[in-house]
Amino acid sequence: MQNFTHTDVAVLALELIPAAIFGFAGERVARAAEQWPRMLRILLPALCALPFALVGFSHPIDSAQSLALWSAFYAAIAVAIAWLLTGAAEADPEQRGNWRDLIVLLALGLAVNLRWLERLWPHGLAGLGKLLLVDAALYGFVVIRRLRGAGFDFHLRWRDWKTGLRELAFFAPVVIAFGLALGFLRPHVHALRPSMALTWVYIFVFIAVPEELFFRAWTQNLLENRLCHWFDSPAGARASRLARVTALAITSVLFGLSHFNKRLSPDMHFNWHYVFLATIAGIFYGRAWREDRRVPASAITHATVDAIWSLWF
Repeated sequence: MQNFTHTDVAVLALELIPAAIFGFAGERVARAAEQWPRMLRILLPALCALPFALVGFSHPIDSAQSLALWSAFYAAIAVAIAWLLTGAAEADPEQRGNWRDLIVLLALGLAVNLRWLERLWPHGLAGLGKLLLVDAALYGFVVIRRLRGAGFDFHLRWRDWKTGLRELAFFAPVVIAFGLALGFLRPHVHALRPSMALTWVYIFVFIAVPEELFFRAWTQNLLENRLCHWFDSPAGARASRLARVTALAITSVLFGLSHFNKRLSPDMHFNWHYVFLATIAGIFYGRAWREDRRVPASAITHATVDAIWSLWF
């Protein structure tokens, strides 16, 4: 965040509250929401427009009419996600993956990756817009879709650290070797200092967790379910393993491709070095998530990789 006001800090806290609730009590909230009228469940996410409106008042955006229009737009996005995932939950109770899931994931992925909505936010505050979309999607997948096996549970366990750091140990030699060979990584020295722990926490909360939610808890999870259904055969366990490996491979490629426009030089239009290394990273992040189907585990691997890169490469 840059050029922020006290209101912006309050909005950040406001946006973190739903994520924390879903992370610590998602199942209880989902069970309670079952008792609400269907229309209330679908329309409640319209409250996601509130953070944008508050930021707009703090940093005037064009005009009052423009602020009202774009606030309504954000409300419509959140309601559309809830409506689509309500339909997916009703049409696909086995959670094998539904076309509505695909629409939601595709729209979210493209909006964030191609920065379609960043221009609506004051300079330096586009991250609040991404977090707003995370809240809307969390509500949809946790409360409405009640997607099983996602692993968005932040009662951290020792096994999360064990799995996350194990995959880091497997991945680090591979990515360092490829990164140095491609000229993508350039080592530099920074002495250890306490502030590095804050860097790791920032990366974990604002980068690793949202990306692991999208790519592992939702995309890889639903792909596994769909492929298990397609590959279903008397072989049973072999088909399940094939589905898991295929879902991991596809998700890793998608994760890599999502980095095509990152750290581009003036003469580049597609950063294939980044795509290649991110695809390899996706394999290890996906393995960490898949171990116990836990977002914290893969987010630990992801955050530590990014922290090491930012501090020493």
